[in-house]
Amino acid sequence: MKTDSLKPRFRASLASLLTGVRILALPIVLGITLCSNPLHAQNAPASGGDPVVVDTQTKATIKAALKFLASKQRLDGSWSTAEGDSGHPIAMTGYNLLAFLAAGNLPGEGEYSKNVTAGMQYLLDSVQPDGLFRGVKAGQYMYNHGIATIALAEIYGESHVPTLRPKLQKMIDVILKAQDPIGGWRYTPQPHGADISVTVLQVVALRAAQEAGFAVPQEAIDKAAGYVSACYNEAEGGFCYQPGKGAGFARTAAAIYSLQVLGKYDDPKVKSGSAYLFAHNKGREWSAYGNYYAAPAQYMVGGDTWRNWYSQARDSLNKSVKKQGDMAFWDDGSDNRKELGPVFFTAVYVHVLSMPYHFVPLYQR
Repeated sequence: MKTDSLKPRFRASLASLLTGVRILALPIVLGITLCSNPLHAQNAPASGGDPVVVDTQTKATIKAALKFLASKQRLDGSWSTAEGDSGHPIAMTGYNLLAFLAAGNLPGEGEYSKNVTAGMQYLLDSVQPDGLFRGVKAGQYMYNHGIATIALAEIYGESHVPTLRPKLQKMIDVILKAQDPIGGWRYTPQPHGADISVTVLQVVALRAAQEAGFAVPQEAIDKAAGYVSACYNEAEGGFCYQPGKGAGFARTAAAIYSLQVLGKYDDPKVKSGSAYLFAHNKGREWSAYGNYYAAPAQYMVGGDTWRNWYSQARDSLNKSVKKQGDMAFWDDGSDNRKELGPVFFTAVYVHVLSMPYHFVPLYQR
């Protein structure tokens, strides 16, 4: 691993030790109410560093959950929610890799470095010469492609594994070619239509690729930002699945996360969307999925907004986690996609709880 790739991780870890403080994916606020009017507080970080930390109990939860995820990795290096391709192995491997990365694991670095290497290799072996992943249904394609590209781009940006770059470039090219003229993305890898749930994964993948040293046309960034902004519902203060429709929790989380990774940190729609998330944090659909975006979105807002969001999510997740010997997992039966199961929910929630470690450069402003 190149020395330069270790510097941001070393600085983050050292700062954590010195200040005792610290952070999609997603403070999950399971059935609890966050503090009211969080945006009335100042969002500047407290003097001395980030005021959010991974406390002792949460560290133990993360450790046990990572052991659970490692036990679910298949012999070919993938993770899945079910046997065979029906379990979304490309997407689930991406989600799990990002969970291990958020907790400080990379190829050749960390307790679970071998698991990360095996998962990375599975994704690389699944990429065809045209940059598309084999075995993924067209109606689900860009979800899988987006999350897998994010994972590989983050690994490459931190480790510079040489075998990654050629295939990753082809994966990025697929995303750029699939962008609809209106600026967003839809389910299939062609420029036909757009919605916020698919678009968020593609813009995050492009941002991760940029930070890893890949060229991304500014035109693509500008068009994407324009599409996300068009999904804003001014009357509700949140964002829609597509322009002109009703706002929702997951849609708003995805949108304000997208705007921030596209560089629109100070867009008034981000502040409005952040407040919308606090006001609609109970009884929502797609809770885990939505919170995978809500956490980094609120993290980038920062200050008391992030502190309030994370602390309530942390307490809720520590309370709801299920123990299995020295392992731990979540199986969020309240979500309306129960078939996803504990592999998905545990990967998502480990990512959320690990965010204060600051091991994912993507979330830095």
